[in-house]
Amino acid sequence: MNAEALTPLHLPDADTLIGDMGARARAAAKRLAVAPTVAKAAALHAAARQLRAQTTAILDANARDMVAGKTAGLTAALLDRLRLDEARLGDIADAVDAVAALPDPVGAEIDRATRPNGIKLTRVRVPLGVIGIIYESRPNVTADAAALALMSGNAVILRGGSEAVHSNRAIHAALAAGLKETGLPADAVQLVPTQDRAAVGALLRAQGLIDIIIPRGGKGLVARVQDEARVPVLAHLDGINHLYIDGAADPAKALALAVNAKMRRTGICGATETILIDRAYPAPLAIVDALVAAGCEVRGDTGIAALSPHVDPASASDWDCEYLDAIVSIAMVDGLSCALAHIDAHSSRHTDAIVTEDTAAAERFLAEVDSAIVMHNASTQFADGGEFGLGAEIGIATGRLHARGPVALEGLTTYKWLVRGTGQVRP
Repeated sequence: MNAEALTPLHLPDADTLIGDMGARARAAAKRLAVAPTVAKAAALHAAARQLRAQTTAILDANARDMVAGKTAGLTAALLDRLRLDEARLGDIADAVDAVAALPDPVGAEIDRATRPNGIKLTRVRVPLGVIGIIYESRPNVTADAAALALMSGNAVILRGGSEAVHSNRAIHAALAAGLKETGLPADAVQLVPTQDRAAVGALLRAQGLIDIIIPRGGKGLVARVQDEARVPVLAHLDGINHLYIDGAADPAKALALAVNAKMRRTGICGATETILIDRAYPAPLAIVDALVAAGCEVRGDTGIAALSPHVDPASASDWDCEYLDAIVSIAMVDGLSCALAHIDAHSSRHTDAIVTEDTAAAERFLAEVDSAIVMHNASTQFADGGEFGLGAEIGIATGRLHARGPVALEGLTTYKWLVRGTGQVRP
């Protein structure tokens, strides 16, 4: 059964559909696990060429999604995530090429040892197997996830959101053409051919067929996945990121970082949502004025609100809000200890940053903030796998198990022990 060729009217029930896709993905994963690096890289380069060759078809499909999204009342942030143009599609293809050029993690030796009895132990990286990815709005995830899964030897089942249905199908068609061109199994990258929510439930119940689920989307989607999944989940709920401007911050750096961290792209999970300013910092009003001038709505505590008539009073809920919009909450704090306490109480453990020229303060911040990504004198907008030199990312993980921060090739592998003996028996 080729699920991609079926029309919605002829699709089987969700469990049968996902069961069939999972079985085919499992077979493909066995081939990918032993595929040589050169074969995987060739497939990705072919997929990137197909993305470029099919630019017109992909952008036409995206235009349909954009019209539907505007009609449905999607926010400006969601529309920005959804929108493709030639430059963005070129970046997507470039990212696929970049993944192909990365070191293959499969088979990489983590460590080795020889026991006193002569047994030799080696720990090596192996693929996870079959990955299910459930995502919303972002058509680039279709290509990024496929590329990362393929290069790390995994098969992937993609279930994109209805907002990007046409874009996802067009991108997937290009990826499938690249796989076909190079002889790797097309079932290594499958796209669920229905937007029926029952298919999501079937994915979450697919024990034995799917090894891990990775959700990328809003809090409602991620919460549902975490509540219902019977397979392991790698996820984050929010990007409630903080920028702390220390009393010893360089004002020029602080100003540039505050504006960039908040306003470069407000709809991404690495955008700063709360700025904390030390009372000892000499130029807080300049930070506020620069954000307002950039078109940002500022919500502040009493100390910040007293600085400017352009500041709205912040409510208690603002400190726990991922705006994904041109809105920021700002608070005055009494030094580094208070900033650390605020971050500990309100951070989502995604990305938090300090601006300071005080090395000791910076090192304390880096050591004590318990987030997946902690920064010194850098914009939180750098919280991205591509910016970390990973080629692309499948998401930012904020939990503690398996992987944390940008999840790329290494994060999509596990390991096994290889034991080599010469006839040893255990006494």
